[in-house]
Amino acid sequence: MKSKKNRKAVFLDRDGVVIREVDHLSRPSQLRFLPGAAAALRKLNRAGFAVIVVTNQAAIAKGLLTEDKLRRIHDFFLDRLAKKGGRVDAVYYCPHHPEGKIAEYKKKCFCRKPQPGMLLRAVRELGLKSRGSFMIGDTTGDILAGSRAGLTTILVETGHKGKDGKYAAQPDITVKNLSEAVRVIRSGLKA
Repeated sequence: MKSKKNRKAVFLDRDGVVIREVDHLSRPSQLRFLPGAAAALRKLNRAGFAVIVVTNQAAIAKGLLTEDKLRRIHDFFLDRLAKKGGRVDAVYYCPHHPEGKIAEYKKKCFCRKPQPGMLLRAVRELGLKSRGSFMIGDTTGDILAGSRAGLTTILVETGHKGKDGKYAAQPDITVKNLSEAVRVIRSGLKA
């Protein structure tokens, strides 16, 4: 595997981009890859990009999921992806929510999208390049986080399709799905 240092990266939201959107995913058995997602990630791997998942997990703050259960879900996710020939280099998640029920996680933070904290932390910890890197998401929060981190943003029309209406964020590029996003990235942004 190529070193992650000084590599360009593709940051991805998890739900609605790579896997089907499920309201508060809490069991590995609920996890379903979107059509073409594993193959798209495989193409990013082959192209030399670091592939990083960044996901808000408010279910932890709301007491619907523990961090241990989330780790098991992510282990299952990574294992299933590997069996399909793809790889994610790192998974970052935010367990916080300002209206959470669990005191430890009930707060406003810099890691919860649309804040760029998870993305900036990954860039710093993994030695990645922001310039020439991408954020692919299905919500305005994903797009705003990517923009705030200095990344090229791509909205996919799967999951929420950018229609959540939470933020006035405009993507740099809009595509049908993850496969098309990867095609655009690999073709040098010739949409």
